[in-house]
Amino acid sequence: MSVIAPIRVDLQLIADMVEPGGRALDVGCGDGSLLAYLVSFKRVDARGMELSQTGVNACVANGLSVIQGDADTDLRDYPDDAFDYVILSQTLQATREPREVLRQMLRVGKRAIVSLPNFAHWQVRLRLVFGGRMPETASLPYKWYDTPNIHLCSIDDFRALCRDMGVRVERAIVLNSKSRPIHMPPFLANLFGEQAVFLLRRD
Repeated sequence: MSVIAPIRVDLQLIADMVEPGGRALDVGCGDGSLLAYLVSFKRVDARGMELSQTGVNACVANGLSVIQGDADTDLRDYPDDAFDYVILSQTLQATREPREVLRQMLRVGKRAIVSLPNFAHWQVRLRLVFGGRMPETASLPYKWYDTPNIHLCSIDDFRALCRDMGVRVERAIVLNSKSRPIHMPPFLANLFGEQAVFLLRRD
């Protein structure tokens, strides 16, 4: 396997939530940077699912165990409790059925780890109110017509979804625009957090 490059801050936080020696499925694993880190540094039996052929090819070229698949349809093929962790990084808002994807993640895995951008960040609010156009930020760098994000949600929206589904939030880390964890009451975290990482389990 090639030399492991440093990973993004949110991916590092996800990796820190995974216990060494476990089994993990990274859904939407991209180029496999998180998978490679988990395998090399945490001795995790890590597998991946990636929609794009380019991502699959990059993973396989680095010796990672990855299949081509779609979170919306292919998680159903895995048996119950097949993994200790099922990971979905910066992808839930791009799925067609986020609630069902989350339900499948928590069926397939004993725990789920989800990271997502916060569409209620203060910069997003201001740009929409005063600019009158759909916002673009560092964590949401797309034009309205080519964004993969089809379900726009806030940190509070995701917490509400977890409550509705009876999902326990074991840990939540909110990051500011400089990718630094912030410690604030939930209503302020929803205003100043640019993204968040959640560790979840079934109640």
